Amino acid sequence: MNSLHLKSFTRCKRKAWLDFKGKKSYEVWSPHKAIDKINQFQIFSEFCNGEIYTGLKACENGYQGVIGLKIKGNLYQNINAEIRPQLLVKTKGKSKWGQYKYLPAVYKLGRKTTKEHLFDLAFCSMLLESFQESKIEKGFVISTFDKKVKFEEIYFNKKLRRKVLNVLLNLHECLEGSIPEITKDRKKCTICSWQKFCDKEAKENGYLTDIDGIGSKTASLLKAKEITNTQILASYNEKQLGEKLSKFNDQKYEKASIFIKQAQAYISGEPYFIYNKSTEDLLEKICSGFYIFDIESNPDEKHDFLYGFLKVNNLSIKKEDLIYESTLNLKNNKEESYRQIIEILFSHKEWPVLHYGETEKISIINIAKELNFSFEEIDSLASRFIDLHILIRKSWILPLKNYSLKTVSNWLGFEWVQKNVSGSKALYWWIQYQITENEIFLKKIIQYNKDDCLATLKIAEYLIKNQLKKN
Repeated sequence: MNSLHLKSFTRCKRKAWLDFKGKKSYEVWSPHKAIDKINQFQIFSEFCNGEIYTGLKACENGYQGVIGLKIKGNLYQNINAEIRPQLLVKTKGKSKWGQYKYLPAVYKLGRKTTKEHLFDLAFCSMLLESFQESKIEKGFVISTFDKKVKFEEIYFNKKLRRKVLNVLLNLHECLEGSIPEITKDRKKCTICSWQKFCDKEAKENGYLTDIDGIGSKTASLLKAKEITNTQILASYNEKQLGEKLSKFNDQKYEKASIFIKQAQAYISGEPYFIYNKSTEDLLEKICSGFYIFDIESNPDEKHDFLYGFLKVNNLSIKKEDLIYESTLNLKNNKEESYRQIIEILFSHKEWPVLHYGETEKISIINIAKELNFSFEEIDSLASRFIDLHILIRKSWILPLKNYSLKTVSNWLGFEWVQKNVSGSKALYWWIQYQITENEIFLKKIIQYNKDDCLATLKIAEYLIKNQLKKN
């Protein structure tokens, strides 16, 4: 077992087992890991003043920062282990290499230091001590805040070391055994490289957390009432279920109805229509033309790096004849890009702006504020935005586990030109573009954003077409 298995184990026992024993053909490449590695290297490099080298030779030469080192050793009772320290930082002391030693460091995204960081550091210290023949009293958690590198010192007391050893023994037992159950908290699965593998099993076994709106707590509540899978839930009486959902207070019957219909749709594959007047209004609002708007963002830096607009004069126009425009938002030229976006929006002042999720509307309001729009102008601009995510949730119960743009539009038959794409992959391309200035990455982002706009259009067409049928 190694430090990567420990990291996985603190999040999900099943992930640790799959990382160790799972068939790699079932694993999907995760852009999150790649982005994490890039950010990690940049921050470590800044922390070590650019002096970062790889491997054992770097330790022997006494460089300030060392990465890419693997250290094997005996952990406890003939249990073999391997550490892969994210970073080793040179400090005063004595080791087998001379009048210096190394302390382990880990990278932290966000403000919170978690047990994952503490366990990783403490585990590294256990094998690193004997490897470099030097006592290790502490390690570092390195992060950025307000574009400045910060570090926190973590001291390894007996309590922490004992706790980590117990976790490592549990990890060893887990890796030696059969595959663990799927985690109850499926929210953790969204960025996991084994998500598709687990999703297939979850659907086959009728996991309650596959039903939209049912998290781990609600699933536990239902199981306590002997509603253990989606099949039982789908066959339940709405009033009887409502009585069992007292924690939702006045909403208990409404929630019961939604959960049951969602389970029925998920099993049957058939959508369920809910009357919603807003869908009727949509057809009236877009009849003279509209925009589809989608942005690509780096949430960690709170930076929207690309804005995409699709101009739709009417719904009968061929897809290949639609005009798509994208605006790049470079940090040193953001005011110019903001003006371009407002210019596009105001070239057809009466057109509504269709988008999927709240991000796009918030982004435009923030731009308007930066450009010193009046309250009246901001209100007028904001009133043009129509969130199709809210609209489809209020109008339909779909046979899906979530209502993300990808999930809904894929169900409707839409396909992205580039395979296995996502917002995080677009962010990965953006980071690569910033590093290399290679236009191919920019072209990939633009193509992805255009497809996001077309996927949003596909959902708008579905809403309108089915509304006309109902009328």
